[in-house]
Order: sequence, then C-alpha cells, then structure tokens
Amino acid sequence: MNIKAALSSEDIARACADAMWAEDDASKGLGMEIVDIGPGFATVTMVVRPDMVNGQRIAHGGFIFTLADSAFAFACNSHNERVVAAQGQITFIRPGKLGDCLVAKAREITRGGRSGIYDVRVTVGDTVIAEFRGHSRVIPGAWLPAQDQ
Repeated sequence: MNIKAALSSEDIARACADAMWAEDDASKGLGMEIVDIGPGFATVTMVVRPDMVNGQRIAHGGFIFTLADSAFAFACNSHNERVVAAQGQITFIRPGKLGDCLVAKAREITRGGRSGIYDVRVTVGDTVIAEFRGHSRVIPGAWLPAQDQ
C-alpha cells in the first residue's frame, strides 16, 4: 500500500506542506505563515514590515509576488508530487501598506499530466491587493515516501 492509500487527501496535503515548510527558508524568513492547506489550495499570510516597503512607502511588489508565489507553491505541491513554477504573472490592483496583514489564497484551476494552473488572490481584509496566475510543472520525486504495509 502506498502513502496515498493510507492517508486522506487532506492529510497528504498537510504532510506535503510540512515537508516543504521545513526546507523553505525564504517564506519563513519573510514571516509567512500557512493558515490553511488542502488538496489544490493554500492560504498563506505575511505582515508588511518596514524592510518590505519601497520608495513610495507602500509594500514592494516583489514581496507581494513572493507571497503569492509561496501560496501557489504550497497549493500545487499538495498532491505529493514535486512541482515547480513554470510561469507566474501578477496584476497589482491596490497598494499594500506598512503593517498590513496580506492574505494569499491559492486555488487549483486545472491539473493534468505534468501541468497545472493556479490562481492566487492577495487581500487585506476585504480589499483585493493583487491577482496572480501561476503555471506549474511536475518534476521527478515526491514529498512523502511510499509505505509498504
């Protein structure tokens, strides 16, 4: 029996996120937190710190992109396949501000073969800050080992 037969899809998603998180120094270093995870979706938060604002004194777009990319990564790696980004695009709608808690909610749009498409909405409260679309590509390997029972 393999790991997928022994665990629910929610358990697999959580275990994959835990395995990824253990090695994700970038997301941890930026103060991100995974607040929800499941098969094909993830919610990740990050508070805008003083070192994350640009010359306009608003959240630097690169940090907003990084948050969206991290949520995308956790969502597309939730099926116990190793997955990387093939492409990502973001549209900034409103600025984030110092002290804002940004919430990135990623959801799977489609997944088949080695490819997937995921949308990520970044918000502060009810205000949409940015919309991100990522294209994923499965690479060799899995997050969880197969278990023989």
